Amino acid sequence: MSDSAAGTDLTAFGPVSTVEEDRLGQYYAYPENLASCWVRANFISSLDGAATADGRSGALGGAGDRAVFRLMRELADVVVVGAGTVRIETYSGAQLGVPERQRRCARGQREVPPIAIVTRSADLDHDLPVFTQTEVPPLLLTTHDTAAEARARFTGLAEVYDCSDTDPGGVDLGAALRTLAGLGLTRVLAEGGPSLLGTFIADGLLDELCLTIAPTVVGGGSTRIADGHRELITRLQRRHVLGDDEGYLYTRYSRD
Repeated sequence: MSDSAAGTDLTAFGPVSTVEEDRLGQYYAYPENLASCWVRANFISSLDGAATADGRSGALGGAGDRAVFRLMRELADVVVVGAGTVRIETYSGAQLGVPERQRRCARGQREVPPIAIVTRSADLDHDLPVFTQTEVPPLLLTTHDTAAEARARFTGLAEVYDCSDTDPGGVDLGAALRTLAGLGLTRVLAEGGPSLLGTFIADGLLDELCLTIAPTVVGGGSTRIADGHRELITRLQRRHVLGDDEGYLYTRYSRD
């Protein structure tokens, strides 16, 4: 059903059909035959724009959000996160069941996507779950100034890559994506945090945003899903809006 307001056609969304579990992957498929990285970000927000509750994004999620979260990990070649998110959310390695692994192998992917951690300092404790509870070693995407020391510190725990460009003390996300593409990891899933997403946006590197809207208001001083960088208005196209019985909305927007 459509209506018209101020010259704009409005569409009322409502129940149309149930998305069967075995078809959900079609709604989130990456573009085919990628020659370079496609950056998809997956975030959750409350109705009033909070990216966290009690300091963690996981507190906003529900059963449907967790199902979409697992699906996106299954589809991705690599999961990219900031070091702060690894600490706060107690990240471990991706965990996939037998059916997910079989589908990945059929697509020509590795059985489990590695976690790639963006970090300037590589100041991460060796006993973090991302190192101790994982099948595949994480990737540390760090700076030229830090890389040599990090390789020595994380021998046997992580693969370390120099992802600086002109600034040897900074991580350049464009360089990081070129590194991932060189490893054959072009289907990128960025999961956090707000500073990392803000950098992807500011650098014009975000291709797609999958945003879950939780049916809650939080108030307080919670951060947004993107934070800390200059504004850059980027127009995205709506690909789909899904919903569940709990009131969550699952949106997908992309460049083209």
